[in-house]
Formats: sequence, C-alpha cells, structure tokens
Amino acid sequence: MLKVLDEHCPLKVKPSKVLFIFISVLMHVAPCSSIMQNCSRPDTPSLLEALQPVFKLNEIRPTMNMSTPTNVSIGFVLFGILGLDEKAQVLKTYIRQDMRWRNEFVEWDPEQCGSSAITIPRKLLWVPDVVINEFMEKNSAPFVPYSYLYSNGFVLDSHPIRVISSCRLDIYTFPFDVQNCSLSFNSYLHRKAVLQINIFTSVEDILNQSKKVMTTMGEWELIGLTVQRFTLPAGDNELYQEIRFFVTVRRRATLYVVNLLIPSCFLITVDLFSFLLPPQTVDRSLFKMTLILGYTVFLLIMNDLLPTTGNTIPLINVFLGLCLALMMSSLMETIIITNLLCGSAHYSPVPRWLRVLVLQILGRLVRLPPKPRDLEDTVIQNPATQERKVFSVVAADSEAPKQKGQLNNDKALQELRSLGKDLQAIRLQVQQQQGGSQSLQEWIQVGSIIDRLLFGLYILFISVSLVTMIIIWVKS
Repeated sequence: MLKVLDEHCPLKVKPSKVLFIFISVLMHVAPCSSIMQNCSRPDTPSLLEALQPVFKLNEIRPTMNMSTPTNVSIGFVLFGILGLDEKAQVLKTYIRQDMRWRNEFVEWDPEQCGSSAITIPRKLLWVPDVVINEFMEKNSAPFVPYSYLYSNGFVLDSHPIRVISSCRLDIYTFPFDVQNCSLSFNSYLHRKAVLQINIFTSVEDILNQSKKVMTTMGEWELIGLTVQRFTLPAGDNELYQEIRFFVTVRRRATLYVVNLLIPSCFLITVDLFSFLLPPQTVDRSLFKMTLILGYTVFLLIMNDLLPTTGNTIPLINVFLGLCLALMMSSLMETIIITNLLCGSAHYSPVPRWLRVLVLQILGRLVRLPPKPRDLEDTVIQNPATQERKVFSVVAADSEAPKQKGQLNNDKALQELRSLGKDLQAIRLQVQQQQGGSQSLQEWIQVGSIIDRLLFGLYILFISVSLVTMIIIWVKS
C-alpha cells in the first residue's frame, strides 16, 4: 500500500490509483507534495515490491511540481592522469563521477521497511543528463549498473569515466610547461529553470582526495584544481548552468633534462673547447665534423621526446636548432680560417671596408687590435734614399775621367751603371715580396679576429641558455 503524505491531504489510496495521482501532479492539479511507500514486512523484497510503481516513472523528472527545479550535486575524484597528447591536443584522465539528487516519488520509513538505503539498477531510476563538454571519445571505463537509493528520496550515482577531453596546450616552455585543462559539467537538455547543478563537496576536498588516491600520473603531476560557475544563454532564449573545473598539471622535466638538455650542453661545450686546437691543422676540422655527425644522430634518436605540434614553437626546439647552427658555423669558420692561412698569399690585399670593420672595430671588441707596420731604416723601406745613393755613386764615377785614364774610366762607369740597374731590380722585387707579406699578415689577422669573435659568441650562448633554463625550471 502507498500513502500520500501532505498536511492538506492525509488520505490513503490503492496502488492502482498511484499512476493517476502522479499524472495529476504533473498536470499541477494534485495538491500533494510527496509519496511514502509502505512495506508489508521489514525486508528487502517488500521494499522492492513497494517501489515498483516508482520504477514505472523512471522516464520523467522526479518532482511533484514541474515548476520546481531538480537540484543535482556533482563531484569527482581524479584517480589518474593517463597522459597528454600534444599532437591531438587532448588530456587523458580517469575519474570517478559522483551525482546526487532527490527523487520526490520515493520515501519510506526505515524502521518499517528494515533498511535506510538500497542498491537498485540505474535503468530503473531517472538519471540527470549531465555531460562533460570537452569529451572527445566514448567512455571506455567499466560500466557500473547500480545506484544507491535512500529512504529520504536521495539518489547517489557513482561511476568511473575514462575522460579524453580537449585541451588547449601551451608548450612554449616545454619541458617545464604547466597545462591548465578544463572539465565542464552541464545538462545536455535541461535548462536552469528545470535543473540546477551544484558542487557535491568543496574543491579543496576534491584536490586532496585526488592526491591521496591517485595511482598513476606518468610524467604529469597534479598541482591545482579550481572551479567556476557559469550561467550561459541557450538557443531558445533560456539559460543553462555550467560548472567548469580547471585541472592544473605540471610536466616532470627530469627525464628531458637528463636525456636531452644535458647531452646537448655537453656536446656544445666540447665544440667550444675545440677552439683551443690550432686552426691550421686538419684535426680541428675533422673533430668538428665528427661532433656535428654525432649531434645529428642524437637528435634523430631523441626526436620522439620532442612535442610534435603546438600553437607556438617550444624554446627547446629553438635551443637545439641554435646548437646545431653554432656547430655548423664553427665548422665553416674553421674552413675559412684554414683557407686564409694556407692560400692568402695569392689573395689581393684586404679591402678597406673589411679592414675597418674587422681589424679596427671587431678587433678592438675581441681585444685583438691591428698590428702596426714595422718601420725599419733600410733601403727597402726608403727607396728614395737608395736612388740617391746610386746616383751619387754614378755622379762620383763620372768625375773619375778627370783624374784617371780615359780607358779605365769608361769601363768603371759601365760597371757602375750595370750595378745600379741590378740594385733597382732587386729593390722592386723586395718591395713586391714585402707587400705580399703585409697582405698575408692582414688576412691572418682577419681570420684570428673572426675565430675569437665566434668563441665569445659560444660562451655567451651557453651562459644565456643555462641561466634561462634554470629560471624557467625554478618558476615552473
């Protein structure tokens, strides 16, 4: 038997009239507000028998007055962070979703029925259509077919969900990145006037409970959980409620630091010390080529550790690209310097603009000022003096015929003139050699300045990279 409880209608009805009463309630003509089930015996079979009329109404919202909204409290516990796919932009988690609401069609006396709660199949009760907006795939978690039904009409529904949710990722600071993904709960069909969503428990309790029971996190660590409530317009000029949880996770960067960043720093440091080798030897070029080959193979092996896509290019990709670019530039610079040291004797003199830019400006910047030209008081450095000496000898010899015999004087004069011509030819040849030697020294000095400049850029790049990585790691 069923008894309708209300201060205005303390009457008894037969089970055959229950359906008519519920229909009258839905049509706003029933003056009653709740229904109590009477059990013939204090055992579970009697309680199930008394609940049979309620199970037939599982397709309608369980309220006595259609203008009264149904309050649904939701919550969840995060059991595991399964992973985060940068390419697909999705977060994979495993949660237990809890929902609680009141079924106004149900109420019984625990003493009369022998129990204050009972587990019944979910399909026999009305269940709110609360969904997660960011859901991308079908739930593959095990199906739980039962729910708790209490004597006061409250229903507790808990079931596991393997959530694959969309998430906008920011991998600029990879592998020291922190991601903030959202899980939005709202009714798929019902509006705010019909169904209102609240939080089952506080966010702090959800976070603490999730950290206690979390079984797997992989490379991700749960560091925060916040919630916001929204009332958004629907397409039918109605409003609907949405509760949005923001799950903050941080990547464990130790794996990437040990396997990717530290080896890269070691290789770039070894390439830095290769500048101590003499550039005129072939060993320096071979050493740098071996380093570049090894670094290329290393990047190919570690390619799976790098993010494949994203809205921005990660800093680590820029760092690895700059490391490879510096190695290539150091090899090219070594080739240029070796060519200058070995073949600059056949080059034309250093152009004036290059002499000013490299020897004057960059030379002082790297503390290699241009070498002054040697000033020697020699005949080679003073060709005019040589000419005056030769002419004075010739002039002195021209006065010899006045003092000696004419025949001997003619022979001596011819020999002196021949000697003067030979001295002039020697002077021109020495001048050409001296000019070539000066040009060679300038080209060698240009190569030395470029080598010192690249060495300084190496030191600056390594220092800035290390400081940047430490700062980002500490702040993450």
